[in-house]
Amino acid sequence: MRQERKERRYFRDARSGAGARSGARSAPLPGERTTGRAGMIAAQVLVLVLLAVLTVRLWYLQVPMGDHYAKLAASNRTQDLIVPATRGLIVDAAGRPMVGNRVELVVSADFHALRKREDGGAEVLARVAEVVGEPVEELQKRMRLCGPEVSRPCWPGSPYQPVTLAEGVEPQEALQILERREDFPGISAQQLAVRDYPQGGSAAQVLGYLQPVTQEELEAREELRAQFSGVDQVGRDGVEAVYDDRLRGTAGVRTLAVNNRGEVTGVVREQAPEPGMHLVTHLDERVQEVTEKALSNGIKKARASGKPTESGAAVVLDVRNGGVVAMASLPSYDPSVWNGGIDQKTFDELLSEKAGNPLTSRVTQGQYPPASTFKVSSLAAGVAGGADLKGTYACPSSITVGNRSFENYEGTTHGSLSLHRAIVVSCNTVFYQLAYDQWKSDGGSAPTKEPADVFRSTAEGFGFGEPTGIDLPHEAAGRIPSRDWKKELWEATKDESCKRAEEGYPDVDDPQRASYLRSVAKENCTDGYRWRAGDAVNFSIGQGDVLVTPLQLARAYAAIANGGTLWEPRVGKALVSADGEQVRQIEPEKAGELPVSDEVLAYLQSALTEVPKSGTAAGAFNGFPQDEVSIAGKTGSASAMGSESSAWFASYAPADDPRLAVVVLVPQGGTGGETAAPIAREIYDGIYGFTGEKDDEAAEEAGEGGEQEEREERGPVEPALPGGEPRSDLPKVRPDGSFDHPGADA
Repeated sequence: MRQERKERRYFRDARSGAGARSGARSAPLPGERTTGRAGMIAAQVLVLVLLAVLTVRLWYLQVPMGDHYAKLAASNRTQDLIVPATRGLIVDAAGRPMVGNRVELVVSADFHALRKREDGGAEVLARVAEVVGEPVEELQKRMRLCGPEVSRPCWPGSPYQPVTLAEGVEPQEALQILERREDFPGISAQQLAVRDYPQGGSAAQVLGYLQPVTQEELEAREELRAQFSGVDQVGRDGVEAVYDDRLRGTAGVRTLAVNNRGEVTGVVREQAPEPGMHLVTHLDERVQEVTEKALSNGIKKARASGKPTESGAAVVLDVRNGGVVAMASLPSYDPSVWNGGIDQKTFDELLSEKAGNPLTSRVTQGQYPPASTFKVSSLAAGVAGGADLKGTYACPSSITVGNRSFENYEGTTHGSLSLHRAIVVSCNTVFYQLAYDQWKSDGGSAPTKEPADVFRSTAEGFGFGEPTGIDLPHEAAGRIPSRDWKKELWEATKDESCKRAEEGYPDVDDPQRASYLRSVAKENCTDGYRWRAGDAVNFSIGQGDVLVTPLQLARAYAAIANGGTLWEPRVGKALVSADGEQVRQIEPEKAGELPVSDEVLAYLQSALTEVPKSGTAAGAFNGFPQDEVSIAGKTGSASAMGSESSAWFASYAPADDPRLAVVVLVPQGGTGGETAAPIAREIYDGIYGFTGEKDDEAAEEAGEGGEQEEREERGPVEPALPGGEPRSDLPKVRPDGSFDHPGADA
């Protein structure tokens, strides 16, 4: 039985082949044992390497990168909110506000959130328009990003800032938006500080304005990126731009605790913003008002007499330190037009020549021939070139230089006179001759050695031909032409001159003017690089290619008044912290000294003092109490072919103890004596509180009875600057952050 079971198992195994396979694997093939062990070792090594890599990675994440990931983890529970600082005030020397802040409710839109909606945010904007009472088309325009092809209104700031849709929103309107957030996705309503201008457009070009931060500014200015709150604005012009970083202050940071649904559950920590510093200026708000009013009145009178003028400039400087007491440029504008966006019509007007380019400061950016006000430099240059300060000079009606005749104003003649008298009566021919003699001494138009060129060097020593360094942007340099400049100009314009010499000026209606221009073109075509006698004599009376700014001229006359020191003009006087505890004085900067001796300086002062008494400004200052406040000054009338003369008056006062320099310019306003000097007279009247009354008999002789009646009706006036003394101390900051100033409690 047992044998039978064995046989069955044998045959079963044979059929399945198990016995054969089992027998075949009972002994390994050559090398098989070694390969298996190598595989096991490789697997073990791989496991060890992976464990090592994992260990190193864990160490890297926990040790070197531990702080970084801890912050990231914390950021999942907290959120930093940048809190913008309150911008500092801009006040005058007495503490009167020139630029302040006011709080308004502002409705803004998230540019990207609205653009991501299917309709581009049209439905949301329609709801906003209904709430704030604005046309939806207006809000849609404000949502556009400004660019060369986009008209105003548009958004001039970064697309990552909230776009202002409406300012001055009523509380109930803002509440509707806040309470119905589901209807106004991407829309916010909050209180924001906006700039306030209590004096309207007064000193607009000096103060400047604000605009939203652009994306380019964020990329270029690291300090803006670090404190970007999303609603930031920066100064775009005037002292708002120059002192922007100090006026802006330092933003704060509020760290909020949030839950996993993004809801704020509390405040973790808070770093309060540091308010911007207040800027105390040398400006005097009352003198500024007097200056702007006088300039406006003078322009109106000039227009009424047939002059085509539409603009003007006036500046008042403290002669002892260069402080800008007043600076007026007309036409002007109201800086509040920038708040909340500006429409295209207003924007175009601000840049329009037809509107008079109101954004341009004619005091610092306007460049004009200074005419006879420049003779103070030419007198000093003539003496430096060898002319006798105490000599006698002929003043004929004209002199001939080359093939041209150069005349006195209206062909007047004064016989023989001193240089003193030549300034008082403004004799052109005396200065023509001084310059012509120097030109010949220098070798004429083809010098064989380096010319002395004292007229040019003296003018540069008076501060002409380069910026004054005032703390305002975009200041013009003016122009003092030279032999080298003339050659460079010729090289740049030679081809056009030769073309005009051949073709003439068929587009010029006046045949006489066209003929003159063609003769000049012929001359310039052949040897326009030469510094000719005509260039030299025109230079001597501030004509030809000479250009100055009213500020440069005011600084030069201030230097004559103070004994020869040229100061860098300054608007800013001090920076004061919001609590009044920190004060940073903006110290005056000396720019140089006039290149004249004490004797020549005293001579100039004496001559200028006589001009408003018996010279070309005597009519304007008839009846002015010169025994109380003596005025020193010089008129100028810059003529140009085909247009009316531009009127200048440069001055300082009191002549015996100078405090203030006043310069007035009225382009195409006529002569300095008839237009500019009366404006300066009105400024001095307002500063010192004089009524401006004239002697009846003198007024009748001058044909100014109407003006006499007008001045008598005004009666006594309060001086804008008692004693004509600019304030030297700083105003005090009150506990509430406002300044203690005259009229603060009224």
